[in-house]
Amino acid sequence: AHFLPCNYSPGCYKGWFQSMFVHEVEARKDAHSNLLSKSETSDLYKIQFHNVKPECLEAYNNLEAEVQHKLHVDQDYPCDVVGSWNTWYGDQDQAVHLWRYTGGYPALTECLTKLNNNKEYRDFRMERSKMLVSRRNQLLLEFSFWNEPTPRNGPNIYEMRSYKLKPGTMIEWGNHWARAIKHRQENNEAVGGFFSQIGDLYEVHHLWAYKDLQSREETRNSAWQKEGWDSSVYYTVPLIRSMESRIMIPTKSSPLQ
Repeated sequence: AHFLPCNYSPGCYKGWFQSMFVHEVEARKDAHSNLLSKSETSDLYKIQFHNVKPECLEAYNNLEAEVQHKLHVDQDYPCDVVGSWNTWYGDQDQAVHLWRYTGGYPALTECLTKLNNNKEYRDFRMERSKMLVSRRNQLLLEFSFWNEPTPRNGPNIYEMRSYKLKPGTMIEWGNHWARAIKHRQENNEAVGGFFSQIGDLYEVHHLWAYKDLQSREETRNSAWQKEGWDSSVYYTVPLIRSMESRIMIPTKSSPLQ
């Protein structure tokens, strides 16, 4: 004899059948920004991508270095530049700047208000605009399990690997990378890991430092010899919609050399 649950009641059978395949997910009780970022700090990061007219790149770098130095030495502004680079492989004639605002969104607002009231800074923006083709930015938070980005001596090249994730997968990404990052510390290559809050959303930026391109290849290949790295890659790849790699050279004024 063949038996079906509830004497083959269609409604009951449908519920029994669906229960075999539908996984009920408990609603999350907090934003992923609170679950993944460093709770002991309230730092906010801003990343800028400036596409520069090719003939203006040197003048642009000199102008940016001058303004960054003034902001560094002026304690009235709660911000500092973490690193500045020119893209070597990737978008050409591009400058990338990573800023830190100590104190989060209030510090960002304070900084912008003061800069907008600073005639010298307004003149700088006007002069800089003549050198640019386009620009965009994002506000970021730092993953809790990544290294704190601190100044380092060079010479180094830097790789920024940017991942656009499927919406809703940031927590899963963080869980896997919290384990995976331990496999990428041997050569001090891990600089910082960030995820977007404003701008393009569900985007992750991982920043790495290497002595040169050969060192990059050797370091990345060595990760595959470590138990657990392959499974981390296996489980994170399906979360990605697209990815991009930039190889960058630090500018003379960058704290990350």
